[in-house]
Amino acid sequence: MKTADMEYIALETRHVTGLPKNKGGAGDPSPVTAFGVYMGMKAAAKKAYGSDSLAGKKIGVQGVGQVGKYLINYLVKEGASLFICDIDDKKLQGIAASTGATILEKEEIYDLQMDIYAPCALGGTLNDHTIERLTCQVIAGGANNQLEDENKHGKMLLEKGITYAPDFLINAGGVINVGAEYYGVYEEETVFAQTEKIYDTCLSILNTAEHQQIPAQEAAIQAAKARIEAIGKIKLPY
Repeated sequence: MKTADMEYIALETRHVTGLPKNKGGAGDPSPVTAFGVYMGMKAAAKKAYGSDSLAGKKIGVQGVGQVGKYLINYLVKEGASLFICDIDDKKLQGIAASTGATILEKEEIYDLQMDIYAPCALGGTLNDHTIERLTCQVIAGGANNQLEDENKHGKMLLEKGITYAPDFLINAGGVINVGAEYYGVYEEETVFAQTEKIYDTCLSILNTAEHQQIPAQEAAIQAAKARIEAIGKIKLPY
């Protein structure tokens, strides 16, 4: 969806975010989502490699839609070596021309000798078929529900020694963005500052997962449940 689509939805309900800025909204949340994924990727790199620099890292980005496109811009600025795939050949050609990224066929990305795999398209790409083929040390992307089976495939990544940045953790920048818009407290600088904290949160989750010897997804869910429980105990002033 685009911001223009949200204008039409707003004709039917006021419970809409992602409206164009000229209509009083915060605009496309994709840049903020991508920034959070970028922060999560750097945190995962810090955990896996001892440094959060992505310079020279070979990164495979699956999906070059809105989030993937903005993520690629961050990675290019850091000097990463990029390999991209998507079902939209026109988008691929445009991004390859502007960034120097190498285009792959859809299935090729799983066999790529890469440092980081960034799934930014469909969910379920981490499964019995693909995990065995991956040679990366880090997985960090913007797609939702990347683990086909949350329990089984999280454990497979752990056993394989792959550092996995949970998707719902690192792609939360978009939710931060639309939340600020919805509650009428939107300030772009503040939203990006809040999203930047994904780095520290992700690193904390990865450290907890290592300490407890559990999949990162499980550690992230534990943290989310604890937070929800703590919020539930707060007495509202009405």
